Amino acid sequence: MGLFSYTVTGTAFGVGAVMALRLFCGFVAGFLSSTLLTWVAHHTVMIGADVARGTVMVVLALGGGRTSTWVLAAAVAVLGAGNTFSNVALRSWIPALVGGSARARANGSLVMGRSLATVVGFASAAPVIAFGGYPLAFACNAAGFAVSAGALLVLQRAAHGEGAEDAEPAADAGAVKPASGTESPGTEAPATGSGMKAQATGAGTKAQEPAADPVAGGRPKEPVAAGRPQEPVRRSRFRWRQTAAPLSGVLLMMIVLRGIDAFASSSHNVALPVVAHDAHPGEPALFMTRFWATWAVGTFLAHLVLRRRKSEAAWGESAFALGTCAMALSFAAAFWGLPAAVVVAAAASAGFADGWTEIVYASRLQAAAEPLRSRLFGLSAAAEQSGFALGTIATAAALETLPASVVVSAFHGVAVCGALALLTSLYVSTRRRRLSRTGERPQALSRR
Repeated sequence: MGLFSYTVTGTAFGVGAVMALRLFCGFVAGFLSSTLLTWVAHHTVMIGADVARGTVMVVLALGGGRTSTWVLAAAVAVLGAGNTFSNVALRSWIPALVGGSARARANGSLVMGRSLATVVGFASAAPVIAFGGYPLAFACNAAGFAVSAGALLVLQRAAHGEGAEDAEPAADAGAVKPASGTESPGTEAPATGSGMKAQATGAGTKAQEPAADPVAGGRPKEPVAAGRPQEPVRRSRFRWRQTAAPLSGVLLMMIVLRGIDAFASSSHNVALPVVAHDAHPGEPALFMTRFWATWAVGTFLAHLVLRRRKSEAAWGESAFALGTCAMALSFAAAFWGLPAAVVVAAAASAGFADGWTEIVYASRLQAAAEPLRSRLFGLSAAAEQSGFALGTIATAAALETLPASVVVSAFHGVAVCGALALLTSLYVSTRRRRLSRTGERPQALSRR
């Protein structure tokens, strides 16, 4: 889309304006997504986004080089909003689709599929455009959206055939308090006790103690008496008020850190083509394909490792912060002009940390119940879009005067500082909670 935008507009400013419009529409869609998902089912939003984006691709394929600037602007606006609506709907729908206990594995499969698609897209873009030009590339994209919409229709029918509801299922209605202990009432949902077997004796009922959920902090969900019917989630015109519940400080810090990470990630996305042309002027596309292929291998390994980790330490907020630090340092090391073997190792390490943080982050937000979950992913999408947009502009300006290694290191240094701030907050809150349990008080409070 970047090359096609340059072909239509003819200026670098036009390319930047098109990218800014796409990111702005995605940013706005992030705030609107939770409200939209209050009124429209998740799968309907995703199918509508696929149809809209596929239609846009057909229009661009038919227009080809004759596409006007206004048509291009309308197309990127639809693509930006559609991507955000689809991503938020999918990530918030995962617990209802596969169940709370399988959401981490589903997130890992999504990360792995996205990584493979990224590599295939980079590898196939050049030969496809060389063979049939931009119309063929857009036609392939339109076909991909059509396949996605068809798969969602089949998945929707299969889910309804098994009695699944788009509303929050009982197995996942209870959000568990995070391990940090800084939760607020807004991050906690009433437990419904689905999947918990209870035994009734006489006229009374007895609930079985549920198992702890390591993804949401390791604390068990509240037991619910058996035999009590669960009220379904009702879609009413007043449901939007439920999304106004306050969020916990830890979740807000995680979303902010995710936005900072997007800000930092924009630096290596912008700087990598520059480095590829400077280091390998004869085959820059091959260099980028190798880099992202190695990155994809790292994300695949992260999925395999997390599938075997059940401890709370692997899924908590601290793991997310530490993974962000590792990812930032790895991406920065890849631009330091080190030997090729070290660059490959850094790319694999960055992919591993990227996949780890993505799976842990999505699984943690999915521990919340609807409609709070959609609100969290909407805020996350807005934070990521705004962070990437600001980072892209700042990186482009910085690369005019500074080398790529300095720019990438500085931007990812900001991500490291944000991760350290989250770790510090988690340590302080954990220590305060332990001191309150033992009856002690910090020295600062005792002096008062």
